[in-house]
Amino acid sequence: MKLSLYRRKSYRVKKGQSLADVASTFGLPVRLLAQENALTEEIFEGQILSIPACEGNLYVVSGGESKTLLCGSRENFEKKNRTKLLYIGQVVVL
Repeated sequence: MKLSLYRRKSYRVKKGQSLADVASTFGLPVRLLAQENALTEEIFEGQILSIPACEGNLYVVSGGESKTLLCGSRENFEKKNRTKLLYIGQVVVL
């Protein structure tokens, strides 16, 4: 049996980068990155951000879609996206 340790990824913000830039770089919804780092204001150069593990594809929600349709169940959606919210235009992890 092979044992491997989970090491959380971190990232140092570069000059001129926004939270949206960093989230896009790692294929994450902005909301997920902000929540992971307990952000309440814009990021700054040199700041170290924790990058959450995120498995799945990003998708923009359209009208008429549900949590169950997108992720198989309400619970699965909320676990992957760390939110109970679902609205048109939202970027979610499938």
